[in-house]
Amino acid sequence: MSAPPSEKRRLKVNLSWLKPPKVPPGGTMTLFEHLAELRYRLVVAVLWVILAMIVCAFFYQQLYDLLMQPFLVASESLKAARPGAETQAVNIGVTTPMLLALKIVGIAGLVMSAPFWLYQLWAFLAPGLLAKEKKYALLFLGSSTPLFLSGVAVGYLVLPKGIEVMLGFTPESVPVTNMLDIQYFLTFLIRLMLVFGLAFLLPVVVVTLNLIGIIRAKQLASARMFIIFGIFVFGAVATPSTDPFSMLALALPMTVLYAISEVICHLNDRARRRRSPDPDLLD
Repeated sequence: MSAPPSEKRRLKVNLSWLKPPKVPPGGTMTLFEHLAELRYRLVVAVLWVILAMIVCAFFYQQLYDLLMQPFLVASESLKAARPGAETQAVNIGVTTPMLLALKIVGIAGLVMSAPFWLYQLWAFLAPGLLAKEKKYALLFLGSSTPLFLSGVAVGYLVLPKGIEVMLGFTPESVPVTNMLDIQYFLTFLIRLMLVFGLAFLLPVVVVTLNLIGIIRAKQLASARMFIIFGIFVFGAVATPSTDPFSMLALALPMTVLYAISEVICHLNDRARRRRSPDPDLLD
């Protein structure tokens, strides 16, 4: 015996929330439409992160070994330079291994799903652009993903030297074993990698603001020295370690990337002036 039509309707799953909100023909959206668009983009981004976390959970042992490698490299380098130095990694607390596993899988999922949530960020900003400027969507995604992953890699590679420098302050004359809390160390490493990854997105943010029309290349040029000074201050504050290597490894690439983004903004403003008779664009 088949179920009544009313029961069939109740059993139907509503998946309309998986579809992005429709953008009006003119591209102008109300506040509620913007909020609906933001909600949709956040939900899709979170789903991609969760899916990536599930995949990363199957490779937890390999991820754990990879994240511990900077400490092992730093320990070997320290022992080669100072044979009497002792280092030891320890787990403190009963729940630490489980919490550490969740943290590692979560951050790995965030990094692995970077192309997908970065695309959602672009898709949220794209309706505010002119139709002819939406061709930069692929360029945005194609540049932001490798820049973010490059920053993560630089943060990972620079840490062993920083650890060696910091542990090197232990006097050789004192029989002290440097005991490292694994949870603190891996949290420290993950934070450093994320800071580097997000910092390397600076040119993407600058160029996107220029495409939208919020900033112009002339403004960037006039504020160049202040921005570079701010980059070095950010490098000193944002890196969790206190060694100068981490700060320079973050600040110098950011300075180069900012210079590249300024050149791109100059080229874009020049092309915009050729396309538009607006006298304001001639400033």
